[in-house]
Amino acid sequence: MAAVPTTTQTGLAETTRRFAEEVLPLATSLRELRRDLHRHPELGNHLPRTQAAVLAALEGLPLRIVEGESLSSVVAVLEGARPGPAVLLRGDMDALPVRENSGEEFSSLNENMHACGHDLHTAGLVGAARLLSAHREELAGSIVFMFQPGEEGPGGAQPMIEEGLLQVTGERPVAAYGIHVMPRGSGLAVYRPGPIMAGSYVLSASMKGKGGHGSTPSASVDPVPPLVEFVGALQAAVTREFNVFDPVVATVTQLRAGGDAPNVIGDMASCGATVRAMTRQTGERFGEVAERLAAGIAAAHGCEAEVRYEVVYPPTASDPAEAEFAAATLRGVLGEEKVVEAPHAVMGSEDFSYVLEQVPGAFIFMGAAPPDVDPAEAAVNHSAEARFDDAVLPTQAAALAALAFERLARAEEG
Repeated sequence: MAAVPTTTQTGLAETTRRFAEEVLPLATSLRELRRDLHRHPELGNHLPRTQAAVLAALEGLPLRIVEGESLSSVVAVLEGARPGPAVLLRGDMDALPVRENSGEEFSSLNENMHACGHDLHTAGLVGAARLLSAHREELAGSIVFMFQPGEEGPGGAQPMIEEGLLQVTGERPVAAYGIHVMPRGSGLAVYRPGPIMAGSYVLSASMKGKGGHGSTPSASVDPVPPLVEFVGALQAAVTREFNVFDPVVATVTQLRAGGDAPNVIGDMASCGATVRAMTRQTGERFGEVAERLAAGIAAAHGCEAEVRYEVVYPPTASDPAEAEFAAATLRGVLGEEKVVEAPHAVMGSEDFSYVLEQVPGAFIFMGAAPPDVDPAEAAVNHSAEARFDDAVLPTQAAALAALAFERLARAEEG
């Protein structure tokens, strides 16, 4: 791929500089949309009310709309006045099965919660669509607005790709960008070339033995000792099998054995774990290591082992050139002090990774801590107490619009 021109090579377009001002009249409507979504959160890939709210918010704009077939996605395409490539912008729409305890006046009216800020992502992307639609005549190419369900599970990006997301303009986008809020100083943009979020994997393992009476374990084949040994071996494998500079996190979160009676040895013991890794190769190899360990430990105890290992999301990696381009563009819009490079990746995961595996792009974090909360003490994403400041919406919308506008402008310059 040809090198991505940076904003320092040609200077930031005057139009892009104005986005931060042009978005201000939209602030009230974006806040109202965000709070409406927050009151009525929906889960997974079926988000009929959220989808309808997005379609209503986009009504009247010069967009070609494609609704999902197997999920409640919305793909909106803005075709510029002149031919050119496509750039993709993404916002996820789904919530979490968390009962809200934030104290916000617009708290959820059901048992779910936008505890990860996806309501802001949706409203911010609507804002970007409105900004960019007003500048359609200046665009050489197309912008694809990806409103995605199911990021928290079961995964919406891959189904959208399978339904033609990346071919909606007739050719694969040349770049893709996403912004995710976090409890940092409001409007602070954080980027990182290369891996920025880990891949996520689910491990489940079981040991099958022979049940019996707890008073005579010698007459049984107790599956608990080999399972306990396996759990310990997994932790040793993290540092003994894998390079510390290509890290793995394996957290056993579930243990099951026996029944309700403490004097009964069950014939089955099992565990469940979440595994995180920064590269696909390492994430997949951990499953192979787990199978080998389980088989060997089970055999030593006279048991049988079964291991299931599944990919949830691959690692999220920003293309280095696109990450630097995004950072330079955002510095021009937000200010030098508002854009920082992350010192390391985080072990959370994100299914925008499926897009970034096929399209070079960048994933950016944006601070949205409320002004009355110390970011260092703010409730983290996914917490029932999580709060996000919707005053960041104009900044988020302007940032997304600038990334797409500048990327098309650079492509036209060659």
